[in-house]
Amino acid sequence: MAQTPTAAKAPTSTTAAFAAALSSYLIWGLVNPVFFKSLGDVGAVEIVAHRVVWTVVLVGVAVLATRGPAAIVNAVGSWRRLGVFLVTTLLVTTNWTVFIWAVVNSRLVEASLGYFINPLVNVLLGVLFLNERLSRGQMLAVAIASAGVGSLVVSYGAVPWVALSLALSFGFYALVRKKAAVDPVIGLLVETALLLPAALGYLLWLGGGGAFGHAWGESILLVLAGPMTAVPLVLFMIGASRLTLTTMGLLQYVGPIGQLLLGVLVYGEAFTASHATAFACIWLALAVFTADAVHSHRTRAAATAK
Repeated sequence: MAQTPTAAKAPTSTTAAFAAALSSYLIWGLVNPVFFKSLGDVGAVEIVAHRVVWTVVLVGVAVLATRGPAAIVNAVGSWRRLGVFLVTTLLVTTNWTVFIWAVVNSRLVEASLGYFINPLVNVLLGVLFLNERLSRGQMLAVAIASAGVGSLVVSYGAVPWVALSLALSFGFYALVRKKAAVDPVIGLLVETALLLPAALGYLLWLGGGGAFGHAWGESILLVLAGPMTAVPLVLFMIGASRLTLTTMGLLQYVGPIGQLLLGVLVYGEAFTASHATAFACIWLALAVFTADAVHSHRTRAAATAK
């Protein structure tokens, strides 16, 4: 039987969405660490400053060209909404700075741990701030993950602050963004625009833009920090618009897996028995968490079909 035009296009759309989502996580997990590692001589704060400047330029031009200035004004809307943006700006700045610092200081393994923990942090924040309830599977997953982090604390004698900072900053960032219902692209533009005066001031304080302009290769990489920020976000949005939450939830592990493999196999970071124990606990927790999510999704789908 011949397919209708709509039916014929649907598989292609889903395939394209999957490719876009997978590409976004591959960029976050593999390309971004390599990119920022190549700028290791510049310094984390200066890299963040350039990331802000060039993201404002790129995303600002795109938004103004496609949506007009009214879209930005409507997104801010009120003093309360501006306050929300100030909070998300602080959170995303913390996340970017810690991640880039971790990359250039050979702490990519610990950074990957943070993004493995992040889905479980999101669950806890949902319970604390959105009145969501934990299923038995989720409670078990959180307990196992906590044991993994605890094992690192005991063996190292120190809190894995890079991992926890990344997981908590991104978790709270997602929570505030969810409650405020902020458009991702315009939200990114407003957040980086709020940071722009501080970023420009810091670069001027360094003297003539810091490392920018002293070497062509380095300068080009600093400019590319804008696309490296915006492109994966757009790809993620394309994927999220068509794929199920279960599929997106499974794909999110591609990023930290890539970071872990890069850290150990490419950059030669240590992966000790303590790391193995902690990661084993986290991976087991994520397996339990994912299985519970898939089971819940299928149960709801079956109930809806009746």
